[in-house]
Amino acid sequence: MRVLRALTVAAAACVAVGLSTPFAGANPSDPLGGSPAGGNGSNTGNGPSNVTVNPYNVHQGSTMQVSAAGCRHGGTVWSAGNFPQTNLSAGSIGFATVRIFNHASPGNHTLSVKCNDNSLVATHRFAILAGNGAHGGIGGSFGPSTAETAIGAGLVGVAALGAGVHVMRRRRPLRGRA
Repeated sequence: MRVLRALTVAAAACVAVGLSTPFAGANPSDPLGGSPAGGNGSNTGNGPSNVTVNPYNVHQGSTMQVSAAGCRHGGTVWSAGNFPQTNLSAGSIGFATVRIFNHASPGNHTLSVKCNDNSLVATHRFAILAGNGAHGGIGGSFGPSTAETAIGAGLVGVAALGAGVHVMRRRRPLRGRA
């Protein structure tokens, strides 16, 4: 049993290393931790690159994930009139979650990414769809109606009454038993 568990862990580690190899080859970096080829020598890289958005088509009022490589010390993401300026996390790949304004105009738009340690700006396109997205996580409603509240209160009352009757019957001794 222990051998099987050890083999499973070893296989999972090999798969993880094997799957990460293409990503490591796609983003070669210099030994000093900078971005690929280039840069002016005074900062850690040559600015933001490989900017991606998820989803590409986003509804008004919904959120969108933005990621960019090359901003090891963080940065900012913005799109005038579509969402507020948002901080990009630090690291080899920075991430930000932006919320599209409810009043943003539908259509194709461009967002900009700037690293904190570099003056270069990268852009990426995205599309805003008309209409608000679904209110996820709250069941599509904002609260129970009056009828639902009354039914729930009635069920709680009946359950309490039934529990009280049950307890009282168990406490009363039966005739003939002492």
